[in-house]
Amino acid sequence: MADIATRDAYGEALKILGAENENIVVLDADLSSSTKTGVFAELYPERFINVGIAEQNLMGTAAGIATTGKIPFASSFAIFATGRAFEIIRNSIAYPKLNVKIAATHAGLTVGEDGASHQALEDISLMRTLPNMTVICPADGVEAKAAILKAAEIKGPVYIRLGRSKVPTIFKEEDFEFEIGKAKQIVDGDDISIVATGVMVSKAIEASKKLKEEGINARVINISTIKPIDEEILIKAAEETKGIVTAEEHNIIGGLGSAVAETLSEKKPTMIKRVGTEDTFGESGNGEQLLEKYGLTSESIVKKAKEILNR
Repeated sequence: MADIATRDAYGEALKILGAENENIVVLDADLSSSTKTGVFAELYPERFINVGIAEQNLMGTAAGIATTGKIPFASSFAIFATGRAFEIIRNSIAYPKLNVKIAATHAGLTVGEDGASHQALEDISLMRTLPNMTVICPADGVEAKAAILKAAEIKGPVYIRLGRSKVPTIFKEEDFEFEIGKAKQIVDGDDISIVATGVMVSKAIEASKKLKEEGINARVINISTIKPIDEEILIKAAEETKGIVTAEEHNIIGGLGSAVAETLSEKKPTMIKRVGTEDTFGESGNGEQLLEKYGLTSESIVKKAKEILNR
């Protein structure tokens, strides 16, 4: 499978869901060509609603539709879906535990040229603080597609974080299984553990190869479900390796790094170093160059791993 953006995989998943389940309804906030919900709109126009540039209405309408037994997928850019509509998500979706799936695209620095105003680096933090909310951040197109299909099966609110840029394909679609709340160990290793999510999973794999060249065996774990987090795999990593490096395209405050630290501080205290944006906004620029500038690279992961091993 060629490298694709996770938002493109979302469009493919919606095509499948639309054919399989007539209860699937898709809503968008006038961004359907960018979020890829336009794929669904062309095939099933009677089950597609464009609410316009009004994210609060997007979430409120999705909540209302969910009360009828339908399964609404509501989409916009992550910064608007979570930021502008947060109170509606909290009170109208999470609080009554309605069956709304929020598939938010264009998350993180890799939005690129759209700049800081459009680069959601806080969305995981916002969504994982909400009771009843499941939070998913897939690593590649294969996992994104599987996650969307699985999200449609479970009852209750789900937030799926998707990206704009193409990402390396890590998994093989023919034998890939996605289970909510279960992480996947991609690379074995007993020296250090790298726990990554989203676009940083491929960077973690690169880092493990670089460490291997220096005789360091790095375990790589893909945490695609941020909430509920897989405590078992984290505790095992803490027990079997000398420390953990987390990697995410998100603020290190409130995201994956925080979730891992919270879990292990109570269950199995260990040394943790975090790779992510460090309490800062982004800026306009090429997505890959921004990852480089803000230290979201395999080199940063290698550096943090060595800091732990050399302490």
